[in-house]
Amino acid sequence: MCRIDFEQYFENNRKWAKTVLTDNSSYFQEIKEGQHPKALLLGCSDSRVSPATVLGTGLGDLFIHRNIANVVSHSDLNFLSVMQYAVENLGVKDIIVYGHYGCGGIRAAYENNNNGLIDNWLATIKDVIRHHKSELTAIEDENERLNKLVELNVLEQIENIKQTSVYRDAIEKNLDIRLHAWVFDFSTGLVHDIKKKYNIKPAILQKNPVE
Repeated sequence: MCRIDFEQYFENNRKWAKTVLTDNSSYFQEIKEGQHPKALLLGCSDSRVSPATVLGTGLGDLFIHRNIANVVSHSDLNFLSVMQYAVENLGVKDIIVYGHYGCGGIRAAYENNNNGLIDNWLATIKDVIRHHKSELTAIEDENERLNKLVELNVLEQIENIKQTSVYRDAIEKNLDIRLHAWVFDFSTGLVHDIKKKYNIKPAILQKNPVE
């Protein structure tokens, strides 16, 4: 593997900044005043799935948190703090769980080999596998099976969000928090709305989201 030419990154940055200022001379002054993101996005850390690039968003459009396999763990104070800040301080009303086909974390969880420390993180996905074992084993093609697991994992993380104290507090305050399940497809470059694929209707806000 070749060493990275970091100077090229700086050169790219200078060109980008110049182009932005050409289009809007006050752009950086405007974004310096504060952020008003339209949504919180939980994505995978995979270097190939950059949300801003794939979705064509600008600075300040998305409040983004990324981890291995876009997992919502109730012991992950990092994500929970990000979510709380997004909802309570930034007024975000839309939360997107953004997975992708061909996810290495999903494959590692499914193969269940000894991967060291990361196995602790993947335990949440292994729970998804256990809950949907019969559905997954019924799929003969391995790639299709893993793609299905990617989708099921995204939907499961939506359910995990509903169990967080942040979401429950938002429900108690009658905040209209909308949860979205998206998956990026490398083969087409397109993002798919998994709730639409499975015809999942938007949840009605209720005081007790467990029911």
